[in-house]
Amino acid sequence: MDHMEAERQMLSERYLLNELTPEMREEFEEHFFSCQQCALDLEAGAAFLDHSKAVMSSPVKSEVPKPVPQVSQKFWARLRPAFALPLLGLVALISYQSFVVFPRLKQVAQLAESPHLLPALSLINVAVRGENKASLLVRKGQPFLLFVDIPSNNQFSTYVAGLYDAAGIEVWSLQIPQAATTDTVSIQVPGREAPGSYTLVVRGENGTETSEVGRYPFNLQFQQ
Repeated sequence: MDHMEAERQMLSERYLLNELTPEMREEFEEHFFSCQQCALDLEAGAAFLDHSKAVMSSPVKSEVPKPVPQVSQKFWARLRPAFALPLLGLVALISYQSFVVFPRLKQVAQLAESPHLLPALSLINVAVRGENKASLLVRKGQPFLLFVDIPSNNQFSTYVAGLYDAAGIEVWSLQIPQAATTDTVSIQVPGREAPGSYTLVVRGENGTETSEVGRYPFNLQFQQ
């Protein structure tokens, strides 16, 4: 699972609302521990739910007391399930957030703030290596770094780096300012869910003009 797929399926929102299947929940949890953007989305969503809980628990003051209409016990008996079911669902959701999601988000935040090593692969001059592709060994879902030299050209105001899988499908793209190409560019790649051949394609852009300036193939392997 990658970040684009998580966004497309709105997994952060569905995770907070407990709408995922056990298999999908486990897969998403493995993903957001290595995806800073999904972790931030979860933190913001959890904060919103926590705020909503506080608002709903606050007493509502009425300036003018209104008479309570007299209704039969049968009426309340019919009405009670309509309130009870959503209330039970809200209580269950709040409990899950307090005992499961919040501790995990705290762990993710601590991981993001602590120094740690990332696997890295240099793609400098990789385009001229012929059939011998560069290879990188990582854990499944673990982010990694790519180092690449982009041929700088003053005719382009910006560059776009896109990662493509073996089927030629774009996994993600990243905009790179022209000033950054004067030195080696380091790109942090979100963790991948499938090993295999990938290609980093860099294109220069200037208004409506687009031209490919570099193509850097590499192999991604997973640790057993």
